[in-house]
Amino acid sequence: MLRGEWYLDEPDLVEQRRNCRRVLDRFNATGPDDDAERGRILDGLFAAFGPGSVVLPRFQCSYGSLIAIGADTFVNTDALFMDDARITIGSDVRIGPRTQLLTALHPVEDHERRRAGWERAAPITIGDNAWLGGGVIVCPGVTIGPNTVVGAGSVVVRDLPDHALAAGNPARTIRRL
Repeated sequence: MLRGEWYLDEPDLVEQRRNCRRVLDRFNATGPDDDAERGRILDGLFAAFGPGSVVLPRFQCSYGSLIAIGADTFVNTDALFMDDARITIGSDVRIGPRTQLLTALHPVEDHERRRAGWERAAPITIGDNAWLGGGVIVCPGVTIGPNTVVGAGSVVVRDLPDHALAAGNPARTIRRL
């Protein structure tokens, strides 16, 4: 899975996802004043969770251990990070509500493999000081450059350069910032 090769789900992966959901149940059950507790939970779940970063409930992810978030980053409510591959988010990033970072890929033309449940994953990287508006979907293997703004509701299927404003489905660079 981590090498980006095709794989089938295995019992150890199922158990890792269950454990992640148990941790997220505690995270998502915290009260509005429990910022410190939420930070402690994510610091134990994520590969890295930078100082001053905030993730608001309701938050969902697959494993947690493949997510690294830099300092002073803000993730708004109802975010979904499908971390079957590494998700690396820089510092000072803003991620709008209901944003989805999706690393999983499934066979398109090989119907037998798709029915059997084969998948592979490709990492997502978001550079420092990027901003993703509400409801943005970032697809597998995408890198969003530093200081780039992605408009609300956009679907990002290809890399975006640094210092750009991008929007649409599929997202495209509208202008340089």
